[in-house]
Amino acid sequence: MELIELYIQEVTRRLPEKNREDIALELQSTIEDMLPVDHTEQDVKSVLLKLGDPVTLASRYRDRPMHLIGPRYFDVYICLLKMILPIAAVISLIGLIGDNPFRDMGNTVVDAILIIIGKGIAGIISTGIQVFFWLTISFAILERVDTSKDQSPLTKDLKPWTPENLKDITNISKKKAVPMIEIFASLLGLSVFAALYFNAANLLGVYEKRNGSLIFVTPSFNQDVLNSYWLLVSCVVIIGVLLAIYKLFLRRWTMKLALFHAIYQLLSTLTFIIIISNPDLLNPEFIAYQKTLFSTDEWKTSIYWGLILISIFFAVYDSYQGFRKAKIR
Repeated sequence: MELIELYIQEVTRRLPEKNREDIALELQSTIEDMLPVDHTEQDVKSVLLKLGDPVTLASRYRDRPMHLIGPRYFDVYICLLKMILPIAAVISLIGLIGDNPFRDMGNTVVDAILIIIGKGIAGIISTGIQVFFWLTISFAILERVDTSKDQSPLTKDLKPWTPENLKDITNISKKKAVPMIEIFASLLGLSVFAALYFNAANLLGVYEKRNGSLIFVTPSFNQDVLNSYWLLVSCVVIIGVLLAIYKLFLRRWTMKLALFHAIYQLLSTLTFIIIISNPDLLNPEFIAYQKTLFSTDEWKTSIYWGLILISIFFAVYDSYQGFRKAKIR
């Protein structure tokens, strides 16, 4: 029964969303009619073999033929596109981190965040267009120079399709899957964090509105203190990038990924606590500025413990979610 569901899934996922349900029911009925009453797995394989490669069957259901790349190469083409596009996008984001993202930051922290996010999105789009263009052109040329008599669709391993190929398909639950948007958001978040951290003296602080524009009055943090933790912070960023790449290759939560994720949460939380516990972290001018607004130092202690409790809460919650998703079958 599982082979039948996988076969129907392989056919319908290549069809427009609006037609999938009706065609799935039709295909289910056709397969059941072709099977004997007390059928075996071998009977199912024989029927699926008669129906043929899911790529070919899906192309018969489509309203529009695939002009540029036909059924023979279409599955291999889509497979490579899905594999190369995310990798190219991740390399593009890693390049953003390594390509001195601390220059041209603008005048405010909002400008800096918008510039980095803009560069990240532009890099992903540019890389995606280039990968799509050159891969499509390559396959279009390959299909037109292929003069072999056998025009049956190629599978991922470049062998004729059989029902045994269905057993290689991993059916990942949506609750267990790692969305691509989560991976890209992690890499963009690391880029923004690294840019702000190593450029905090120029971006994070008190702004005042004077003559219709925002003026940077004084930085909040002592940049020398922040720079003294550069090795620890760099390790957190690098491990965060490695974690995102690991998620990209797995694309689903496993116990190993959940454990890696939990260790990263522990490391990043400890790093955060160590840094904010430094008594010289805040710029003296920033502290003096705050004293003109608040009569006591209570705000400082309250914020300190509040940040620690919030960071621990989210680290524990995020780690728990990772293990919970890994246990989903």
